Amino acid sequence: MQKAIQNGRHDTTEPARTGERKQMKGSQMIWEALYREGVDLIFGCPGGAILPTYDALSEYEAEGKIHHVLVRHEQCAAHMADGYARATGRVGVCIATSGPGATNLVTGLATAQMDSIPMVAITGQVPTNLLGTDAFQEADVVGVTQPVVKHNYLVTDVNELPQIMKEAFYIAREGRPGVVLVDVCKDVQNATGWFDYGIPVELPGFEPWPEIDSTAVRRAAELINRAERPLVLAGHGVQLAGVSRELLEMVERAEIPVVTTLLGTGNIPESHPLSLGMGGMHGEAFANRAIQSCDVLIALGMRFDDRITGRLDRFAKQAKIIHFELDRAEVGKNIVPDVAVIGDLAQTLPGLLPQVVARRHQVWLQELDEWRTETTETDILNYEVDELIPPFVIRQLWHGSKNAKNGPAILVTDVGQHQMWESQYYTHDHAGQLLTSGGLGTMGFALPAAIGAQMGQPGRLVWAVAGDGGFQMTLQELAVLKQERDLPVKIAIINNGFLGMVRQWQQIFYERRYTGTPMLSPDYVKLADAYDIPALMVRKPEDVAAAIEQAQNTPGPFLIDFRVKEEVNVYPMVPPGAAVDDFIRRPKPSVVQGYSGVEPSW
Repeated sequence: MQKAIQNGRHDTTEPARTGERKQMKGSQMIWEALYREGVDLIFGCPGGAILPTYDALSEYEAEGKIHHVLVRHEQCAAHMADGYARATGRVGVCIATSGPGATNLVTGLATAQMDSIPMVAITGQVPTNLLGTDAFQEADVVGVTQPVVKHNYLVTDVNELPQIMKEAFYIAREGRPGVVLVDVCKDVQNATGWFDYGIPVELPGFEPWPEIDSTAVRRAAELINRAERPLVLAGHGVQLAGVSRELLEMVERAEIPVVTTLLGTGNIPESHPLSLGMGGMHGEAFANRAIQSCDVLIALGMRFDDRITGRLDRFAKQAKIIHFELDRAEVGKNIVPDVAVIGDLAQTLPGLLPQVVARRHQVWLQELDEWRTETTETDILNYEVDELIPPFVIRQLWHGSKNAKNGPAILVTDVGQHQMWESQYYTHDHAGQLLTSGGLGTMGFALPAAIGAQMGQPGRLVWAVAGDGGFQMTLQELAVLKQERDLPVKIAIINNGFLGMVRQWQQIFYERRYTGTPMLSPDYVKLADAYDIPALMVRKPEDVAAAIEQAQNTPGPFLIDFRVKEEVNVYPMVPPGAAVDDFIRRPKPSVVQGYSGVEPSW
């Protein structure tokens, strides 16, 4: 198996599979390099320019060294590799042919790169003598992907291929993880050269693990120890560094509440009293008020993106800001911190811990509890609603899956309203439970990424939660569930007949002009049956729990089409250009008499 993150820093020792220097074709070099990197699973689709490499794959598959998953669309190969990497911490690998095969990968590569996911993509390219001639299925893939990957290569010499493959994996996993693309000309795949994988990786200028400034760590500790209203803002970097335990130790010692970003969900158990849940555009109202009211904000492994900050010039103006970050480029890009601690969070946070003194912040926590109570009073689940609404489905999904066997359930969401409801109504008590496209916001992510996650964690319960819009973008990958011996991915479609999040914006900002958002869906039960996948349609609240139980007790895949109320909005909502605490709230129950599920226009 590939090497995963160990205490936040990847194991950079030589792979166990060394082997001797020998001659082989370029196509064989690709698989030999993957095998020596510990790769045993790859997602892809063949085509002319990558066919020599696929031909060489037969030997590795026959020996059980590498398993290839045939996708129905190359974008989904990238999403599957992405989901696999998120679920395992190892480098995900996808493969495609030249031209449209490679360009189809781009959305998936950008999705992974935006969320700091380690991936290597291998693409075929036309022969070197045809480069730049607009040959059949030629595209400048290096040029196309340069803005959306960590690094990329065009291989025109077979003797450079082993070195490039080794560098690709090193760059993808070291430091802030990311995506590396290797574009290999067809004649290079057919050429013969010397394969030597014992060569060292030397990349001048690449600084994956910056040296830590102990003075900055000490200054951060001093600010934290003097704070009366401290707050942690925990991002995806906490999970990538594997320091959830250290985070919990620090906040319990100093009694510091924690807000998370979307990708930081579960960094501390959300059932913990110090957890305030997610902040930002659709975060908890009390979490956003906490951000705007704290006196010291401790940002851990997050990049201050617009969805968490709202209007930058009004973000946490009253607070001293401490930014713990691995990537120098992210420090000061959006928010200029008072103290910047640059380095591996797996080293800086343990280095901070002994310097943080035990404190109690009773007044601060009591105020936060009062704000939490105010928010709870307007929770849609407190209303008497006879129709099926999405938050109820998500809460029942949590009740039904929270005690899953073989470890906590993995929830893989698409993008839109259901994504936000999942973050609000599913209680995540473990880092890495929620896998979702955060930075790019890619619809169609859920099903293929869930397939990758399930193959990376075959014993775990995996739910793909999608809207009817996003699901229709990649539903062809249902075939993969069957071809891969009935992968037991469970699918929940939150079907509201709209592109829901866009419709919500049209309701609030465009006077309910629903242009281009009403959506027709197929009969998903019949569709699943066409793929020989069991399925149910659920319309009533009283049927939800039983359907979830049936899905989880049925071997193999299972699909549930939840026909939910159409016009239900995600609240709170920070409008574009507003401060993070200037949000639209759901009206209180006393304001909405006889609530029908159709919410007022604001």
